Amino acid sequence: MKIPKRLQPLVDDGLIDSVVRQLMSGKEAMVFVVRCGAESRCAKVYKEADKRSFRQAVDYTENRKTKNSRQARAMAKGTRFGREAQEKAWQSAEVGALFRLAAAGVRVPRPYNFHAGVLLMELVTDHEGNAAPRLNDVEFAPEIAIELHRRLIREVVRMLSAGVVHGDLSEFNILLGAEGPVIIDLPQAVDAAGNNHAQRMLVRDVDNLRRFFGRFAPALLATHYGKEIWALNESGALHPEVELTGRFKRAETTVDLDSVMREIDAARLEEAARQLRLRERE
Repeated sequence: MKIPKRLQPLVDDGLIDSVVRQLMSGKEAMVFVVRCGAESRCAKVYKEADKRSFRQAVDYTENRKTKNSRQARAMAKGTRFGREAQEKAWQSAEVGALFRLAAAGVRVPRPYNFHAGVLLMELVTDHEGNAAPRLNDVEFAPEIAIELHRRLIREVVRMLSAGVVHGDLSEFNILLGAEGPVIIDLPQAVDAAGNNHAQRMLVRDVDNLRRFFGRFAPALLATHYGKEIWALNESGALHPEVELTGRFKRAETTVDLDSVMREIDAARLEEAARQLRLRERE
């Protein structure tokens, strides 16, 4: 096929030899099958911000590092330079997450290069060598659903042990490769220790898996792996080989109402004193 404009720099620089076909076009990027020597790989071409539907919610970008204060100010003001910087940071987040997770043993597409706004990575295939389907395109027997759910929960644990939460995990961004499920689409991945929304996102990711596989194996609907995993993480007991039960019971704590009321009264008195000082200065 004709080489798309965005892929031409990779051809010019010898990173890819030819473009075979377009594999998919999603809300944030287009993906092409390309040839690199004797191998077939994927080239993910990110869409420009005004041409894609996925919005960079502040929940995802919270505490993401910028190169310098000028860049941070520009991003906050929404200037053209700031928007361009934000786009680059958004794309780089996926690249960084892929390398980080691949090194931790998480089953994600192996990343090869990030050049001219294009991510070059492994092409995940099925047993016949064709591009692997997404989970949402496959039906499962109950026992297969239970096994795939177990494997993916283990991947979530590995991710969190590496300090990463996917943030948008569902049957739509998991491929069923020849050797099992492969997690994809990570530009919204967040740092578990640096994002205040990480717990909510992780629980939501796991609940998405529970609901999907629960369609085929209803017993999974009664599990609570997300809250269990996060509780283990908070206590410092989480590691890739931790034994999970799928059960979670929140610790009951007794509220000292007298102590709470004393704190409220003290705050009121402090505010009254502050207002008095302000009036005396007028």
